[in-house]
Order: sequence, then structure tokens, then C-alpha cells
Amino acid sequence: MVRTDHDQPLPRNTTTPGAGPDASRMPGVGKRVLRPGGLELTRWMLDALAVGPDDRVVELAAGLGATAPLTLARTPAAYVAVDREPAAVARLGALVAPGPTEIRAVRADAARTGLPDASATVVYGEAMLSMQPLPAKRRIVREARRLLDGSSGRYAIHELCLRPDDIPPALAERITADLHEALHMGARPLTATGWSGLLAEGGFTVTALRTGPMALLEPRRFIAEEGPARALGVAGRALRDPSARRRVMHLRAVFHRHRDHLGAIGLLAVPTPSAQ
Repeated sequence: MVRTDHDQPLPRNTTTPGAGPDASRMPGVGKRVLRPGGLELTRWMLDALAVGPDDRVVELAAGLGATAPLTLARTPAAYVAVDREPAAVARLGALVAPGPTEIRAVRADAARTGLPDASATVVYGEAMLSMQPLPAKRRIVREARRLLDGSSGRYAIHELCLRPDDIPPALAERITADLHEALHMGARPLTATGWSGLLAEGGFTVTALRTGPMALLEPRRFIAEEGPARALGVAGRALRDPSARRRVMHLRAVFHRHRDHLGAIGLLAVPTPSAQ
């Protein structure tokens, strides 16, 4: 059964920009699948969540639905994709499950989904908290906590990560500024301790954590995530368009410059029993 809530109004005065396709692509580069730790860390996240037939799953800022098929292959009872963009909602609502999963796509902000309290057993999001300022990060985490059934709920994120934990603040600010300049959108990653603290503040206890390298524009990663045809198309466009080529090279240079201090992280958390 598939339901698509195309016309759900977005909440007023929201400050969660890009929670949708724009948060899942790199402007001017053509990359549309944004997994900081690649497919390997996405699979780790889903394995850690242990999605099963009794689960009701909510994916926040589902974007183009790159991870949805991996989730649906685990045949949860229900899957709800939340995104701001009408085109993304239409695409997500057209997904077909290999089993009896009820699929629903909702047009809403990740910080205010409009879904009922405790209506999910699993909530996750990828590469979207990194793009938000700290107040918006907090709102999204609180929304995830509200959605989860406290007795069996699990929350997971897959994000950019600054390293090490004691990275000098000035260097962290420099990395953030360089990412903003290269991506033409805000990117505000945290350290592993920072991400764990954010989840704890939102009412969660982190139970598993994994870090890895961030290689978003490495050729092997690009082909694996975008597919050979799209990867060739992006390469061809870069060869034909000097401005596109400059953007790609600029972004690669930023990633290479900060390779020792910029990685990927996945965290699994459960609601803290005493959290309200």
C-alpha cells in the first residue's frame, strides 16, 4: 500500500534549509547521492538499526531515495519518507516494496514532520544534520525523539565528522568556512564527541559509533554511488564546462586539504529512559 501526502503544508517559520534534495547533492558538481562514509557506512547504519518486519521506519530528508531500497529490502511493516520537495515526495511515494511494507511519503520539514508521537520504532537521516546550524540540529534530534516509541525506538545518523575530538577551534572554523565556500551551502560538521553530545542533549543514549574516511569525490566512490552512466555524464560535463570543472577541482582541493581532519561518522542511539 502506498500513500503520498503531496499537499501537506510546510510549517511556518521553519529554519531547516535544504532538508531534501538540495541537502543530498553538491551544487555545481552533479553529485546527488551524499553519503559521507559511502555505502559501507550506510549499510553499517541499517545493520545497527536491525530493521525488521515489526518496525515502523521514518527516514528524515529522504531526498532522492537512495537508501530507501536498502531499507525496504528488510521488509519493515511501514516506511515513511519525509522531505520538503514535492518532486522528491512524488518519487518516494512511487517506491515499490519487495514485501508487504506500507509506504508513505510526506512533504514536511525534518524538524516538524507532523507525524504522530511515538509512531515509529526506527528513525534515521543521512548527511542532513551536517548542513544545519546548531539550533536546527537540536530541533531535528528532538523531533526524532518525539517520533520514537520509547520502549523499542532506535535512531541513527550518518554525517560528516571533524577529527580529532580536540581539533583546535580555529581549524574547525576554517574547515567550515572552506566547505561553505566550495559547496555554496552551509556545512557544519561536529566532532564525534560533539555528535554524541547533541544526541544526548536531545534525549538519546549512544549505543554504537563508527567512523571512516570521507571520500565523496574519489572516482571509485563516485561511480559506486552515482552509477557508471551518471558518473560519465558528470565527467563529460566537467570537460565541456570550464566553470563546472573549476568547481569540482575546488571542492576536491578542499577535501584533500582537510583530509586529516574531515571524516564520516555513523551513530546508533536509543531513547534515554528518563528523557521527557
